[in-house]
Amino acid sequence: MSDSRDSSDILKRKINSARDLHSVVRSMKAIAAANAGQYENAVEALNDYYRTVQLGLFTCFHQYQPALNLQPRKACIGVLVFGSDQGLVGQFNDLLADFVLTTLSKRPEQKIVYCIGERLQSRLSASTLNLATGFILPKSINAIPPLVGEMLLRMESLRAESRISEVIVFHNQPVSKTVYQPFSQRLLPLDDIWQKDLKSITWPSNSLPEVINASEETLLAFIHEYLFVSLYRACVESLASENASRLSTMLRAEKTINELVEVMTGRFHLLRQNSIDEELFDLIAGFELLKKVSINYFSPCFFHY
Repeated sequence: MSDSRDSSDILKRKINSARDLHSVVRSMKAIAAANAGQYENAVEALNDYYRTVQLGLFTCFHQYQPALNLQPRKACIGVLVFGSDQGLVGQFNDLLADFVLTTLSKRPEQKIVYCIGERLQSRLSASTLNLATGFILPKSINAIPPLVGEMLLRMESLRAESRISEVIVFHNQPVSKTVYQPFSQRLLPLDDIWQKDLKSITWPSNSLPEVINASEETLLAFIHEYLFVSLYRACVESLASENASRLSTMLRAEKTINELVEVMTGRFHLLRQNSIDEELFDLIAGFELLKKVSINYFSPCFFHY
């Protein structure tokens, strides 16, 4: 009976611990859901703005034929990869790291990789890639613009020094509320390939607008905005995917904990019932024994005349 009591006490402690963990998971699930919502709204707004900037560039190139030297000599490839700083995100960093390694393995050029997120930095450190000092992942939407500005300055400085000739951005992109996929974008240079893709855009109306005072300064302003919003959108999409992955992970963890608590509670009740049954059997056995002793004690053979 003592063994069963010890087992029930251990089960009770495990159930209480599981319920405490369940409270933590619920809190993290609520935070992930709230964060995912705000980043998803930001992604939708940025998609519209990104389209507007593309149309502005399309109009500039259509009306004003630039003579810009946007193609420096061949050098290394600058790589920006958006990951996560925190865990409990499922395969978020692993899938992206595998995608980065597979994609870059097809490029023979030297690469300089800048990670945004310590978890991804650790994941890629085991590879043969040349990892430079990365950037700090923003904790909120308000912290994204300074990060984007810092990355653009770093990339422009490297391009000015002819240390890189191309910039590729990797990040996870939302597909649905809880599904995401790795994605890459060739950000620089703005060469003939980029201009060809830009000119393939279809204007939404029959007549093209006219850019007032179309000049190189106007075009460069649109290009700067294009680079800024491209990195901004990549960061927001990565954060939306991260929180969607964390939300999905918390939902699975919550389901697992509930099932575990249900199983342990059933075992606890069974042990309690077995313990009660044993005590009842002991009482009945003791009562029957006392009954027999009492009958024998008061029988005639116990009295002598």
